[in-house]
Amino acid sequence: MDDTVFAFRPHGSPADRLNGICLPLEVPSVIEYIITMEFMEFALMSAGALFAIINPLAAIPTFFAMTPSNTEAERLKMARTASVTASGVLILFALTGNRLFGIFGITIAAFQMAGGLILLLVSLDSLRAKRSEVQETEEEKQEGIQKDDISITPLAIPMLSGPGAITTAILLQSKAKTVIQDATLYLLFVLMGFVCYFTFRFSIKKAKKINPIAMNITTRLMGLMLAATAMQFMLDGIKKTFFAAN
Repeated sequence: MDDTVFAFRPHGSPADRLNGICLPLEVPSVIEYIITMEFMEFALMSAGALFAIINPLAAIPTFFAMTPSNTEAERLKMARTASVTASGVLILFALTGNRLFGIFGITIAAFQMAGGLILLLVSLDSLRAKRSEVQETEEEKQEGIQKDDISITPLAIPMLSGPGAITTAILLQSKAKTVIQDATLYLLFVLMGFVCYFTFRFSIKKAKKINPIAMNITTRLMGLMLAATAMQFMLDGIKKTFFAAN
Protein backbone atom coordinates (compact mmCIF):
# COMPACT_ATOMS: atom_id res chain seq x y z
CA MET A 1 0.00 0.00 0.00
CA ASP A 2 1.27 3.47 -0.86
CA ASP A 3 2.53 5.02 2.38
CA THR A 4 1.48 8.60 1.54
CA VAL A 5 -1.15 11.12 2.48
CA PHE A 6 -2.47 14.34 0.96
CA ALA A 7 -0.14 17.29 0.89
CA PHE A 8 -1.06 20.63 2.34
CA ARG A 9 -2.89 22.93 -0.04
CA PRO A 10 -3.16 26.74 -0.16
CA HIS A 11 -5.52 28.64 2.09
CA GLY A 12 -9.16 28.69 0.96
CA SER A 13 -12.43 26.95 1.67
CA PRO A 14 -12.35 23.25 2.70
CA ALA A 15 -13.82 22.30 -0.67
CA ASP A 16 -11.11 24.27 -2.47
CA ARG A 17 -8.35 22.55 -0.52
CA LEU A 18 -9.76 19.09 -1.20
CA ASN A 19 -10.59 19.78 -4.84
CA GLY A 20 -8.27 18.25 -7.42
CA ILE A 21 -5.29 15.88 -7.09
CA CYS A 22 -3.02 16.48 -4.13
CA LEU A 23 0.68 15.84 -4.16
CA PRO A 24 1.87 12.99 -1.93
CA LEU A 25 3.53 13.80 1.36
CA GLU A 26 5.43 11.31 3.49
CA VAL A 27 3.72 10.20 6.70
CA PRO A 28 6.66 11.26 8.91
CA SER A 29 6.24 14.82 7.57
CA VAL A 30 2.61 14.85 8.69
CA ILE A 31 3.59 13.60 12.15
CA GLU A 32 6.30 16.25 12.38
CA TYR A 33 3.73 18.91 11.44
CA ILE A 34 1.21 17.73 14.02
CA ILE A 35 3.71 18.21 16.84
CA THR A 36 4.74 21.69 15.66
CA MET A 37 3.88 24.76 17.69
CA GLU A 38 1.75 26.15 14.83
CA PHE A 39 -0.55 23.13 14.83
CA MET A 40 -0.72 22.91 18.62
CA GLU A 41 -1.62 26.59 18.89
CA PHE A 42 -4.41 26.19 16.32
CA ALA A 43 -5.81 23.03 17.93
CA LEU A 44 -5.74 24.39 21.49
CA MET A 45 -7.14 27.78 20.49
CA SER A 46 -9.96 26.15 18.52
CA ALA A 47 -10.85 23.71 21.30
CA GLY A 48 -10.77 26.42 23.95
CA ALA A 49 -12.82 28.89 21.91
CA LEU A 50 -15.49 26.33 21.03
CA PHE A 51 -15.87 25.07 24.60
CA ALA A 52 -15.93 28.61 25.96
CA ILE A 53 -18.64 29.86 23.59
CA ILE A 54 -20.83 26.73 23.71
CA ASN A 55 -20.26 26.17 27.45
CA PRO A 56 -22.81 23.37 28.04
CA LEU A 57 -22.28 23.70 31.80
CA ALA A 58 -23.99 27.09 31.78
CA ALA A 59 -26.95 25.65 29.86
CA ILE A 60 -27.72 23.00 32.51
CA PRO A 61 -29.94 25.15 34.79
CA THR A 62 -32.04 26.32 31.83
CA PHE A 63 -32.24 22.76 30.51
CA PHE A 64 -33.73 21.54 33.80
CA ALA A 65 -36.03 24.56 34.02
CA MET A 66 -37.47 23.75 30.59
CA THR A 67 -37.95 20.03 31.29
CA PRO A 68 -39.55 19.93 34.79
CA SER A 69 -42.03 17.16 34.00
CA ASN A 70 -39.91 15.06 31.61
CA THR A 71 -38.53 11.67 32.59
CA GLU A 72 -34.83 10.87 32.69
CA ALA A 73 -35.10 8.91 29.42
CA GLU A 74 -36.83 11.81 27.68
CA ARG A 75 -34.21 14.26 28.89
CA LEU A 76 -31.39 12.00 27.68
CA LYS A 77 -33.03 11.69 24.26
CA MET A 78 -33.42 15.46 23.96
CA ALA A 79 -29.81 16.01 25.06
CA ARG A 80 -28.57 13.52 22.45
CA THR A 81 -30.61 15.08 19.63
CA ALA A 82 -29.57 18.60 20.62
CA SER A 83 -25.87 17.68 20.76
CA VAL A 84 -25.92 16.05 17.31
CA THR A 85 -27.85 18.99 15.86
CA ALA A 86 -25.45 21.54 17.36
CA SER A 87 -22.45 19.77 15.81
CA GLY A 88 -24.21 19.61 12.46
CA VAL A 89 -25.03 23.33 12.53
CA LEU A 90 -21.41 24.26 13.27
CA ILE A 91 -20.12 22.02 10.48
CA LEU A 92 -22.66 23.43 8.01
CA PHE A 93 -21.79 27.07 8.67
CA ALA A 94 -18.04 26.39 8.74
CA LEU A 95 -18.35 24.80 5.29
CA THR A 96 -20.52 27.53 3.76
CA GLY A 97 -19.63 30.67 5.70
CA ASN A 98 -16.82 31.94 3.49
CA ARG A 99 -18.86 31.44 0.33
CA LEU A 100 -21.81 33.32 1.84
CA PHE A 101 -19.46 36.21 2.53
CA GLY A 102 -18.45 36.22 -1.13
CA ILE A 103 -22.08 36.38 -2.22
CA PHE A 104 -22.81 39.37 0.02
CA GLY A 105 -19.44 41.04 -0.55
CA ILE A 106 -18.32 40.70 3.07
CA THR A 107 -14.60 40.34 3.75
CA ILE A 108 -13.17 37.96 6.32
CA ALA A 109 -11.51 40.94 8.03
CA ALA A 110 -14.87 42.67 8.50
CA PHE A 111 -16.43 39.50 9.87
CA GLN A 112 -13.48 38.97 12.22
CA MET A 113 -14.00 42.40 13.74
CA ALA A 114 -17.80 42.07 13.96
CA GLY A 115 -17.62 38.48 15.18
CA GLY A 116 -14.98 39.37 17.75
CA LEU A 117 -17.26 42.09 19.10
CA ILE A 118 -20.15 39.61 19.45
CA LEU A 119 -17.94 37.13 21.27
CA LEU A 120 -16.65 39.88 23.54
CA LEU A 121 -20.22 40.76 24.56
CA VAL A 122 -20.93 37.10 25.33
CA SER A 123 -17.71 36.81 27.33
CA LEU A 124 -18.62 39.81 29.51
CA ASP A 125 -21.83 38.04 30.57
CA SER A 126 -19.89 34.82 31.19
CA LEU A 127 -17.48 36.70 33.46
CA ARG A 128 -20.54 37.58 35.55
CA ALA A 129 -21.60 33.90 35.50
CA LYS A 130 -24.63 34.75 33.35
CA ARG A 131 -25.98 33.34 30.10
CA SER A 132 -25.82 36.00 27.39
CA GLU A 133 -28.98 36.97 25.50
CA VAL A 134 -26.97 36.21 22.37
CA GLN A 135 -27.20 32.55 23.47
CA GLU A 136 -30.73 32.56 24.86
CA THR A 137 -33.42 35.06 25.81
CA GLU A 138 -36.06 34.88 28.52
CA GLU A 139 -38.75 34.56 25.83
CA GLU A 140 -37.00 31.52 24.34
CA LYS A 141 -36.70 29.98 27.80
CA GLN A 142 -40.42 30.47 28.48
CA GLU A 143 -41.29 29.03 25.08
CA GLY A 144 -39.13 26.01 25.85
CA ILE A 145 -40.98 25.40 29.11
CA GLN A 146 -44.23 25.11 27.17
CA LYS A 147 -42.82 22.70 24.56
CA ASP A 148 -42.83 18.92 24.84
CA ASP A 149 -39.53 18.57 22.98
CA ILE A 150 -36.86 21.27 23.27
CA SER A 151 -34.06 19.31 21.58
CA ILE A 152 -33.91 21.32 18.32
CA THR A 153 -35.18 24.67 19.54
CA PRO A 154 -34.26 26.25 21.82
CA LEU A 155 -31.67 23.75 23.17
CA ALA A 156 -29.62 23.05 20.03
CA ILE A 157 -30.44 26.39 18.42
CA PRO A 158 -29.72 28.92 19.84
CA MET A 159 -28.52 27.70 23.26
CA LEU A 160 -25.69 25.44 22.03
CA SER A 161 -25.16 26.61 18.46
CA GLY A 162 -26.43 30.16 18.39
CA PRO A 163 -24.94 33.26 16.72
CA GLY A 164 -21.87 33.23 18.97
CA ALA A 165 -21.00 29.59 18.30
CA ILE A 166 -21.69 29.92 14.56
CA THR A 167 -19.50 33.03 14.41
CA THR A 168 -16.71 31.18 16.20
CA ALA A 169 -16.95 28.23 13.82
CA ILE A 170 -16.70 30.46 10.75
CA LEU A 171 -13.81 32.48 12.17
CA LEU A 172 -11.88 29.35 13.12
CA GLN A 173 -12.44 27.96 9.63
CA SER A 174 -10.99 31.15 8.17
CA LYS A 175 -7.81 30.56 10.22
CA ALA A 176 -7.37 26.94 9.05
CA LYS A 177 -4.62 26.92 6.41
CA THR A 178 -4.03 23.21 5.76
CA VAL A 179 -6.05 20.05 5.22
CA ILE A 180 -4.84 18.78 8.61
CA GLN A 181 -6.10 21.92 10.35
CA ASP A 182 -9.42 21.55 8.53
CA ALA A 183 -9.72 17.93 9.66
CA THR A 184 -8.81 18.89 13.22
CA LEU A 185 -11.43 21.64 13.30
CA TYR A 186 -14.25 19.41 12.04
CA LEU A 187 -13.19 16.70 14.48
CA LEU A 188 -13.49 19.29 17.24
CA PHE A 189 -17.03 20.13 16.09
CA VAL A 190 -17.94 16.46 16.48
CA LEU A 191 -16.13 16.17 19.81
CA MET A 192 -18.03 19.21 21.12
CA GLY A 193 -21.24 17.32 20.39
CA PHE A 194 -20.00 14.47 22.58
CA VAL A 195 -18.91 16.93 25.29
CA CYS A 196 -22.36 18.54 25.30
CA TYR A 197 -24.14 15.19 25.46
CA PHE A 198 -22.03 13.76 28.27
CA THR A 199 -22.27 17.04 30.20
CA PHE A 200 -26.06 16.85 30.04
CA ARG A 201 -25.99 13.12 30.74
CA PHE A 202 -23.90 13.62 33.88
CA SER A 203 -26.18 16.45 35.04
CA ILE A 204 -29.27 14.28 34.50
CA LYS A 205 -27.80 11.26 36.27
CA LYS A 206 -26.03 13.16 39.05
CA ALA A 207 -28.08 16.32 39.41
CA LYS A 208 -27.68 16.45 43.19
CA LYS A 209 -23.89 16.32 42.95
CA ILE A 210 -23.54 19.43 40.77
CA ASN A 211 -21.99 22.28 42.73
CA PRO A 212 -23.40 25.69 41.66
CA ILE A 213 -20.27 27.48 42.89
CA ALA A 214 -18.02 25.24 40.79
CA MET A 215 -20.26 25.85 37.77
CA ASN A 216 -20.03 29.62 38.24
CA ILE A 217 -16.25 29.49 38.57
CA THR A 218 -16.01 27.42 35.39
CA THR A 219 -18.31 29.81 33.54
CA ARG A 220 -16.16 32.79 34.59
CA LEU A 221 -12.97 31.04 33.45
CA MET A 222 -14.59 30.23 30.11
CA GLY A 223 -15.61 33.89 29.86
CA LEU A 224 -12.01 35.01 30.37
CA MET A 225 -10.79 32.60 27.68
CA LEU A 226 -13.55 33.73 25.32
CA ALA A 227 -12.69 37.40 25.89
CA ALA A 228 -9.07 36.75 24.93
CA THR A 229 -10.17 34.84 21.81
CA ALA A 230 -12.55 37.65 20.85
CA MET A 231 -9.79 40.24 21.12
CA GLN A 232 -7.50 38.07 18.99
CA PHE A 233 -10.14 37.81 16.26
CA MET A 234 -10.65 41.59 16.34
CA LEU A 235 -6.90 42.25 16.17
CA ASP A 236 -6.59 39.87 13.22
CA GLY A 237 -9.36 41.75 11.43
CA ILE A 238 -7.76 45.13 12.12
CA LYS A 239 -4.38 43.85 10.92
CA LYS A 240 -5.86 42.55 7.65
CA THR A 241 -7.80 45.77 7.06
CA PHE A 242 -5.19 48.41 7.87
CA PHE A 243 -1.81 46.72 7.75
CA ALA A 244 -2.12 44.01 5.09
CA ALA A 245 -0.19 46.06 2.55
CA ASN A 246 2.65 46.46 5.02
